[in-house]
Amino acid sequence: MPYTIPAAPAAPRTPSPLRRELQGRLDALARTHRVPGAQLALDTGTDVITLHTGTADVTTGSPMTENTAVPLGSLTKPYTAALVLLLADDGDLDLDEPAARHLPELRSIPEVTIRHLLSHTGGLPTGPDSDTAAATTATRYLAAVCTARDALFAPGTGFSYSNAGYVAAGRLVETVTGMAWHDAVRALLLEPLGTAPAFIGHATSARPVAAGHAVNTATGRARAARQNLAPLEAPAGALLGSALDLAAFGQALIGSSDLLPPAVAKEMRRAEPAAGPGTLADGWGPGLALYQRDGRVWCGHDGNAQGTSCHLRADPESGVVVAFTGNAGGATALWHDLAAELSALTGKRIPAGARAADRGRPVELPECAGTYRNGGTTYRVAPGPDGSPALSVDGDPPIPLVCYADLSCDLLDPATGRREPGGRFHRDPVTGVVERVQISGRTARRTADG
Repeated sequence: MPYTIPAAPAAPRTPSPLRRELQGRLDALARTHRVPGAQLALDTGTDVITLHTGTADVTTGSPMTENTAVPLGSLTKPYTAALVLLLADDGDLDLDEPAARHLPELRSIPEVTIRHLLSHTGGLPTGPDSDTAAATTATRYLAAVCTARDALFAPGTGFSYSNAGYVAAGRLVETVTGMAWHDAVRALLLEPLGTAPAFIGHATSARPVAAGHAVNTATGRARAARQNLAPLEAPAGALLGSALDLAAFGQALIGSSDLLPPAVAKEMRRAEPAAGPGTLADGWGPGLALYQRDGRVWCGHDGNAQGTSCHLRADPESGVVVAFTGNAGGATALWHDLAAELSALTGKRIPAGARAADRGRPVELPECAGTYRNGGTTYRVAPGPDGSPALSVDGDPPIPLVCYADLSCDLLDPATGRREPGGRFHRDPVTGVVERVQISGRTARRTADG
């Protein structure tokens, strides 16, 4: 059944204290983090609170509303994964069969299974940027990017977040169903959820759409950002939706709606043993990030498009679902602050991200210096101007690294001195030599000359 807000009574309702408190906090946090507009949906299991604030598009001045569709970025991926698992539930495919059985363009990596694609454990590179991918087809893209030569690790032995894996998952949906990915996600998921379909670079419904924004840190002025997702990457990041739309999907993911069979929802939440997502989450299943708090395992995902930041968390045990959208880069920090305040107000420890670890004092790790590659992206770890290690990606200005004895590392903001979780180096289990680095969930393999 479509997921809707409970019908309001004829007489105006007095807002609940929790609703008033949350609205005030959302308004204030949006101002603090310079986010033009934001949405929040909180489903407590017995009631749904939906809030919004600010402006959807600073160019037009249109307001953010409850129904405004925001570019969801990688929050598209769980929808694509759900499509694949529905096909598996119908017997059209098997998650543990080679993906190349359905997609000949993956024949050079026959060990990679469909499950590997969905859980980011296939060792696939992230893939080229959207501007490069715009000039090719999905089939050519996959054949060029997903090769044994560029494999980051043996399938099923590690984790590296990969858009290419979800381009392949989208092609899989199209191959098995005979439908375009947009049509399949519309017919099988969006319309049953009561979500008006909207996609980047594709014909959309008449619902209002928010722009992402870049904010000038000196002046605080925001300008609308252009969405540059290549058409072939649609299954990895093309959906637009509201926080209420995400909350509806979140209820399906924890088995609280009829959209997904219980076995499908449970399978999406099942942790893959080899999936160590580092700073992204505490674990990963075939389609969902997993977050451990107080003996519970929440599920969800994050998504960033050009100038947007969107987040979904759902607790299968309590039925609580939290969804947030914001239309500027600062919305990620807003989400972290908001999740902490929601936790205090509701008594539910809502996870904003992966658990923080106590790693002791920083140490020197000279053995980690070198060059690492993920597809066409080069990571260079070398001493910075002050002699401490620094990370440069594709020749960008180096960012100082703070390293720890367990081989984890933080990124040090040169302007503020603030440490942000960066990732981890990995040793070869046989030789003990540092062979890989994982930064923000993306793994890069050490080169022969590194």
